[in-house]
Amino acid sequence: MAIVLALDAALPVGTVAVLDGARLVAERAVAMKGAHEERLFPAVLAALADAGATPRDVARVVCGAGPGSFTSLRIAASIAKGLATGAGATLAAVSSHALVIAGAPAGAVPAGRYLVATDALRGECFASLVVVAADGTISEVGVARRTSAGAVPAAAQACGARLAGPGRELDLAPHARGVARLGPLSGAIVDVDLDAWEPDYGRLAEAQVKWEAVHGRPLPAS
Repeated sequence: MAIVLALDAALPVGTVAVLDGARLVAERAVAMKGAHEERLFPAVLAALADAGATPRDVARVVCGAGPGSFTSLRIAASIAKGLATGAGATLAAVSSHALVIAGAPAGAVPAGRYLVATDALRGECFASLVVVAADGTISEVGVARRTSAGAVPAAAQACGARLAGPGRELDLAPHARGVARLGPLSGAIVDVDLDAWEPDYGRLAEAQVKWEAVHGRPLPAS
């Protein structure tokens, strides 16, 4: 098998998918919040075992890039980098908003335009446009932008899109299995540098915001 391991933890539930090429072989989902132990890596190992594979069999790792929870995204990115390094696999990043649409159950998102909106806290949302072509492929994934939560419905109407995301008209969350549906036309999956890549957190971590407010300057990179 040409094993592709996909994982995403942009929102409170982290997901894992094992693909043989573009065929979904195994998947898992775990809570990222409210747990006393890290659950995503055990889910990765369990999904690989379900597929009859080990971490050394992984040829490519695709990690959800956000935007979303700072802590959960860092956990997923660390796991993805560690597995890619250990297996000598390539690393790629994928928009978590693309995985909202691509990871939906079959038939849930017919051809059309969807404005994906996820919570950014502080009365804001992350929003991006995702387009599903007539043949069911994802043909376009826009850059996620932070905006006022109250402005999202009007934005969807303005671009002729249905709202999708947790608690929206289409109540969907990102799922790693969506990697199987994302073809090259979407541009959603991009190879990244193993050492330099970081997820798109959408905003600075709360601790960094407080540090910079106290010190009156940007937090040093190292």
